[in-house]
Amino acid sequence: MIVTDTAWPYSPNEHEDRYFADLFARTRLLVVLRGLDPEEAVRRAIAAWDGGAVAVEVTIADPTHLATLQAVAREGTARGIAVGAGSVYRHAQVSAAATAGAGFVVAPSLDDGVSRACRERGLPHMPGVATASEIAHAERLGHRWLKVFPARELGSSWIRAMSGPFPWARWIATGGVTLDSAAEFLAAGCAAVGMGEPVGDWSAARSLTGAAT
Repeated sequence: MIVTDTAWPYSPNEHEDRYFADLFARTRLLVVLRGLDPEEAVRRAIAAWDGGAVAVEVTIADPTHLATLQAVAREGTARGIAVGAGSVYRHAQVSAAATAGAGFVVAPSLDDGVSRACRERGLPHMPGVATASEIAHAERLGHRWLKVFPARELGSSWIRAMSGPFPWARWIATGGVTLDSAAEFLAAGCAAVGMGEPVGDWSAARSLTGAAT
């Protein structure tokens, strides 16, 4: 017997898929706020939102940054915008992120426990991948939206190569991406790029903050 429908042999997380599809239909830029105190993070988040970037992530690799996530999430809630928690690669971080008000979770890696905890809490989760095996594993866990990390080191050619055997994947290139290199990753097939560098001139980022075509 020949199986003709092999686009997605596993069960995707439909809520997660719809969430990220909607988010990145409105922007091609995920603003990553890393290592900032609450006041500075809120200031940069407001600048991002005012600049049209509705996707903002606060990393919490350091537990002391949970207060920063909470402050940005509170400001986002007042504007009707969900804020993500980044650098979530341990199971226990998921609960902390949810308590701090995170609306979605991003990881630099792929972990079954984090994936399961996010699904149990209804939190959309974007795991990080850097190999074909990790992409295949992410598919088995139901993840279609994947963080390509570290994007600068992997390069846009990696994304083109992986898009062949994994045409269902939706890529977000993060790690060393700049305004100058963003177009290269988008041309390679990324739905969006993640950037941790401050965007000084939001007019220069206008092509990223508008809806994807």
